[in-house]
Amino acid sequence: MRKRKKREAYSFILPSLATLVAIVIFPTIFLWYVSLTNYDLSMGWEQKSFVGPRNYFFLFFEDKDFWHSLRITLFFTAVTVSLEFVLGLGVALLFHRHIWGKRVWMSCLILPMVITPTIISLIWKLMLNTEYGVLNFILSQLGLGKINWLGPKEAFWSLILVDVWEWTPFIALILYAGLQALPQEPYEAAVVDGANPRQIFFYLTLPLLKPMIIIALLLRSIDALKMFDVVYGLTQGGPGNATELMSLHIYRLGFRHTNWIGRASANAVILLFLSTLLTTVLLRTLRRERLGGA
Repeated sequence: MRKRKKREAYSFILPSLATLVAIVIFPTIFLWYVSLTNYDLSMGWEQKSFVGPRNYFFLFFEDKDFWHSLRITLFFTAVTVSLEFVLGLGVALLFHRHIWGKRVWMSCLILPMVITPTIISLIWKLMLNTEYGVLNFILSQLGLGKINWLGPKEAFWSLILVDVWEWTPFIALILYAGLQALPQEPYEAAVVDGANPRQIFFYLTLPLLKPMIIIALLLRSIDALKMFDVVYGLTQGGPGNATELMSLHIYRLGFRHTNWIGRASANAVILLFLSTLLTTVLLRTLRRERLGGA
């Protein structure tokens, strides 16, 4: 009887396990393997050869564009996630109050998240157009000069603007759900003890909300590190390499210019390592918070 139950349990687990192996584990192992070869799209698969860590040496010691893409990717992730957290927390606190038309505003809030990223990039590319864009039209009506939003110095900040507009609602909804789930007894006790709103926020709301904050930061940080679609649609990594994040650098190495699949795979492994490192740090922080709360 026990063996039959085990077989039944395995029959439920095996489809999920097979799917996990097919779409996660095998591609990851294959990525590591290709990163140790000199394979490129101009040769047949049988012509490749094993080169060991040579691709990684090339990235670290010869490819200056790699360091540029790594630097701006980390900076992009830090700035966008920080801004989205601050703005998202403010929106969540606003919706946590009794405001008129909350359902309507909530519906409008999720619109940026449900629009296809390619469409978002095209819409913003039109809005940011130097001559005919609506943003420069508003600036001209206010008597201010036009801004070359997609120029060499401004394109990176325009990219941050688009990402903050698109994903601030995501963090806001997560934090709003966390606020709705907070227990009311500690707040009632704090009011009885004479705590003011500022003390309640910093010493009660934020500590209680910390697990949801970590989850929101984790999800957004991983997504920001590997962002590709909006960047490609808006700037294609340009002008020059001003907005060439690591995902765009991988694409350029592997498919656009050089066809160096081996070197692009090594770059992708480094990006995977950064995502894994960030995930590990945030999950350990979340686990420590739960153990501390227990």
